[in-house]
Amino acid sequence: MKLPRFALLGALRARRTYAGWKRPAKFERNLVVIGAGSAGLVAAYIAATLRAEVTLVEKHRMGGDCLNTGCVPSKALIKSARVLAQIRRATEYGLTSVHAEFDFADIMERVQRVVRTVAPRDSVERYTQLGVECLRGEAKIVSPWEVEVRGADGGARRLTTRAIVIAAGARPLVPPIPGLDRIGCLTSDTLWDLRTLPPRLAVLGGGPIGCELAQAFARFGSRVTLVEMLPRLLPREDLEISERLAQRFREEGIEVLTGHRAARCELQDGRKILVCEHAQGETRIELDALLVALGRVANTEGYGLEALGIPTSAQRTIATNEFLQTLYPNIYACGDVAGPYQLTHTAAHQAWYAAVNALFGGWKKFRVDDSVIPWATFTDPEVARVGLNETEAQARGVPYEVSTYDLAELDRAIADEAASGLVKVLSVPGKDRILGAAILGEQAGELIAELVAAMRHGIGLNKILGTIHVYPTLAEANKYAAGVWRKAHAPQRLLGALQRFHAWRRG
Repeated sequence: MKLPRFALLGALRARRTYAGWKRPAKFERNLVVIGAGSAGLVAAYIAATLRAEVTLVEKHRMGGDCLNTGCVPSKALIKSARVLAQIRRATEYGLTSVHAEFDFADIMERVQRVVRTVAPRDSVERYTQLGVECLRGEAKIVSPWEVEVRGADGGARRLTTRAIVIAAGARPLVPPIPGLDRIGCLTSDTLWDLRTLPPRLAVLGGGPIGCELAQAFARFGSRVTLVEMLPRLLPREDLEISERLAQRFREEGIEVLTGHRAARCELQDGRKILVCEHAQGETRIELDALLVALGRVANTEGYGLEALGIPTSAQRTIATNEFLQTLYPNIYACGDVAGPYQLTHTAAHQAWYAAVNALFGGWKKFRVDDSVIPWATFTDPEVARVGLNETEAQARGVPYEVSTYDLAELDRAIADEAASGLVKVLSVPGKDRILGAAILGEQAGELIAELVAAMRHGIGLNKILGTIHVYPTLAEANKYAAGVWRKAHAPQRLLGALQRFHAWRRG
């Protein structure tokens, strides 16, 4: 059978890539997965479900960052802080006096209890029962079809495999700020060891991690200073949402310093100081602890990419094609190590493609569909987003209409004393097709799901408006946002004719 031209070129390119490497005559495994975080767990699960022989290698803890230092512990911490904040607002709910006492060490122990409760779902025992061979150790790719696993005892084991999935995750980015080594810093990986609340906490970074943790620690009683180099918090979000959230932070006592760049750290007579540069000069922040929350960098070193010549991208992630293949067609990468989104749910989403393509790519491959990717920042109020926002639409020259509904008008939000926020939907001019949506408000991360489904399956605002929503719920906000769009596109000529018709009937 004659191959199509593009397939023939691909085959020739792959042949050149594999030149110099000896392919094993047979393979012990169908798949070896490196990394047991969200992406690696899903990839291994899918391979085992499809009855493949799969080995999962993890050098640290099963569950990766999400379970141990990311999503799970941070949301547990945020929940405790939120309960405390609601108690302090007791008078708003008609309660005369409510008081809460707590020990920060107890809060952090609760966080670890939550992690321990979730952990069995990501455990070696569970995945072994599912048919996955789980190995503890450091993996190194020594050829396109071989992975060496070195255990803690120094012993090494070499596995042959038809395909490899790299799901090595990412780590906190700590920049080389002069003097940082003298005062030390916390990251989203290390702060979980705290048992004493820092009286003065500086948070470096106004992205999702920095904003979530800054608000949580402020609610526990730390005097928090949030430092962001860019002109606003959450720069990927809608401008109005960023401004509203910053105002909420200031109302809660957080000092928000945007347009400030961390220049150096100083240690003077035992006092820790962060020096920031800005347009008007310098600001000196005295602190007890510094939390660096400037994002995460992909783990691309130490497991063989260099020897194989597998390139990385400008974003410092492993370079992949639309099928998540690396330079070597049988080696795939997914999750944080591949990007472009460092989100647990996108890691799991990519893992399906990586696993299925790795197992069946010789017959059928699937292009990754990342056209509708939602995310949320779990501040209070929450921020959720999918698709384009106004800033991006303007930058790309994409025409759009905007329909905004303010939660101050929503009955349930008023009843819950949560009438602060908005739903903003961008649509194609003159049509009800959704280009993107942003929500600021109570349970925004839950509310966005309806709009994500609408975008993914081509459901327009008219159908959302025509869907019965339970009253009174926060979810009605999506319906009312669709109603704003419908009102803006009301058929004025027809309505004028109806007005004349009704006047005629009245005589």
